[in-house]
Amino acid sequence: MEKTRKLPVWSNKLAAWIIPVVVVILWAIWGTTQSSSNSLLPTIEQVWKGFLRLLKDGTLWENIKISTFRAFKGLFWGGAIGFTLGVINGISRKIDHLLNNPIQMVRNVPYLAMMPLILVWFGIGETTKTILIAIGTFFPIYLNTYSGIRYIDSGLIEMSKVYGIKNKDLYLHVIFPGALPSIMIGLKQSLGRMWVILIVAEQVAAKSGIGYMVTNAREFMLMDIIVLGLILYAILGSLSDIVTTFLERKLLKWRYSTERRS
Repeated sequence: MEKTRKLPVWSNKLAAWIIPVVVVILWAIWGTTQSSSNSLLPTIEQVWKGFLRLLKDGTLWENIKISTFRAFKGLFWGGAIGFTLGVINGISRKIDHLLNNPIQMVRNVPYLAMMPLILVWFGIGETTKTILIAIGTFFPIYLNTYSGIRYIDSGLIEMSKVYGIKNKDLYLHVIFPGALPSIMIGLKQSLGRMWVILIVAEQVAAKSGIGYMVTNAREFMLMDIIVLGLILYAILGSLSDIVTTFLERKLLKWRYSTERRS
């Protein structure tokens, strides 16, 4: 039976950029047809000039640094708590019966609907933004860690015990590596949520960050800065996904080597 030919790796990477490049080309073509500077969508040239203007006065890098720090601070706390509870509930059935149901009930409440309550409790400072991001990133990591540990192949565990792998070694060398693919999926999902929630969080009486920059630009109808802010969010999200994919390939070498051989 003839094997199907696989496309080179570079061709797959090139294909991922086809739609973005086409969108930019269409945007550039559309910009050449616009005679008015009051258009609701700025041209590439206008966005580029806005980028250079903010770059020169130093506000762009400052806002990027502040937004990135906020995002990953919230991810750290949400991810750490989600991973810890996912491990505990995944390992212990007694604790699972106690904690999992309340966590699932809270998960069904839209986290942005909690914003008024969080604002009343914690005000409009940095703590509120961190809590909002932490809540949004908690559940994907918790659920995937929990399911990755709970639904690991029982036959694999029994076989490991037969070969004398028990207690701490069983978790370090069998259970956690087996659950790692699911945990990485949760991390990817949390990274996506992180940037979405950051946009909303930074529009809650913020005085810095990309969200504040976009909100301030909206007040003065600076469409070039608004579009620039959206592009920055897209770039930061893509960079986060690239880093996560790199870590996934490093931590799951055995999985990718198996896929290449198949």
